[in-house]
Amino acid sequence: MTSALPPCPECRSPYAYEAGSLLTCPECGHEWSADAAPESGAEVRDSVGNLLVDGDTVTVIKDLKLKGSSQVIKVGTKVRGIRLVDGDHDIDCRLPGVGQIGLKSQFVKKVTD
Repeated sequence: MTSALPPCPECRSPYAYEAGSLLTCPECGHEWSADAAPESGAEVRDSVGNLLVDGDTVTVIKDLKLKGSSQVIKVGTKVRGIRLVDGDHDIDCRLPGVGQIGLKSQFVKKVTD
């Protein structure tokens, strides 16, 4: 029996079910609207293939020079509370001492606790 419902956007479980107007994952308990279900090509993954979601904490895996500035974001810099956006720089975040910037997901690694 194959479900026609999309997998859970949090843990990718294929066992999502309908609970009223929401979809629910029995494995992680995440609930989301069927209308807001992500498209299959809308996934953002870090440099090692971990799925990224809004609010994740990531670390920078390579020194990154800031365009138009002499500042450098060093390897190992922790970025908390990322926000995923469309475009080439698919992570929007705020760094202390730098401000609001966009990062490419290929230069970060998800921090797992």
